[in-house]
Amino acid sequence: MVSMTPLLTALLAALPLVLASPMVGLETRGELTKNAACNTAKKSYSGNWRKFPAIDTWLTFDDLFECNRGSMSASGSTSADITKIKVAIVDAAKLGVDERVILGIIMQESHGYVGVQTTISPDGVPTAGLMQCTGCDGFPGKKGLTQAQISSMVKGGTKHYKENLKTWGDKWSGESIYPALREYNSGSVNPDNLSDGRNATPSYVSDVANRFRGWVN
Repeated sequence: MVSMTPLLTALLAALPLVLASPMVGLETRGELTKNAACNTAKKSYSGNWRKFPAIDTWLTFDDLFECNRGSMSASGSTSADITKIKVAIVDAAKLGVDERVILGIIMQESHGYVGVQTTISPDGVPTAGLMQCTGCDGFPGKKGLTQAQISSMVKGGTKHYKENLKTWGDKWSGESIYPALREYNSGSVNPDNLSDGRNATPSYVSDVANRFRGWVN
């Protein structure tokens, strides 16, 4: 009679490998899901605020920040700068602006580069800093900034946007958020078509809306 011991030993030795393999698959699927959320296909939005993504379709602030971390690094900001940007956003949001909106403006205006160059608006006015706003602090060509320097840029831009938000009802909804974004970029608004750039960037509101849902460039 043939002994069963060698056969049982071989089967038991292989068993942990069989049990472990599904776990690898789950981890891989989890990473793919996470990466997919950060690479949402860009869509074109136009029309009034109702034609733009509702807030309940946006990713969370933490997820959006992680989605954009690589872009901020590629732009030239250091790891420490990026950490300070997040701190600055959380603090500036206390002014009454959604953290995701602040992040969306930062990524649209400067890709999160703390040393972004000061630019000139269509009206000939200098706009500076992470949120490229009039009268805001800027540190062109520099990185490795202090928390105070980074916070000053973010708070300055957030204050500007908050004033735009108040013009449109100061509501925590697209009804106020999207027209305020149009005003932040162009200074005037056609509420029936938020992609009417008024001599500024026509796709500005559409671009930022895409960022709320995970689009990264």
